[in-house]
Amino acid sequence: MNKTTLNALTLFPLQLETHYAAIPQEFRHWAPPSWDGVPSEPFTAIEQICHVRDIEIDGYQERLRRTLHEDHPLLPSIDSETLAVERDYARADADEVLSAFHAARARTVAMISALGKDDLSRTAEFEGYGVVTLRSLVHYLCSHDQQHLAGLQWLLGKIEAVRAG
Repeated sequence: MNKTTLNALTLFPLQLETHYAAIPQEFRHWAPPSWDGVPSEPFTAIEQICHVRDIEIDGYQERLRRTLHEDHPLLPSIDSETLAVERDYARADADEVLSAFHAARARTVAMISALGKDDLSRTAEFEGYGVVTLRSLVHYLCSHDQQHLAGLQWLLGKIEAVRAG
């Protein structure tokens, strides 16, 4: 795996934590009146970090494992809104969520770091994406990370607009 992507994946937990910490405490469960233009799923700050944790574990770790060990598996998409309700993201403890995510990402990076060239070339069918390689799944994970940093920054922009108005 290229070093740029692996470094981005490794550094992301700290970036997520600091972006979340930048959200004022009283706005961590706040939702804007409109989600128009949000670059990630329309989730509050606490819901953003819960989503990232769950997509890491139930989404990408599972997709990577299956692509590595099965012959061209079908990788289903995850219904994020349903998961948010079922797991009651709004009541989550941010410290627990971030701790669980740090541990999960360390496992993901270790898994990816151990992959060889042939492993990275293994294929799967990813719902909504089509045919992918294990390498492309890693890039999609990195892209997903960036979407959620952007989502938190977007929320900060909305918060500042509310405070100014």
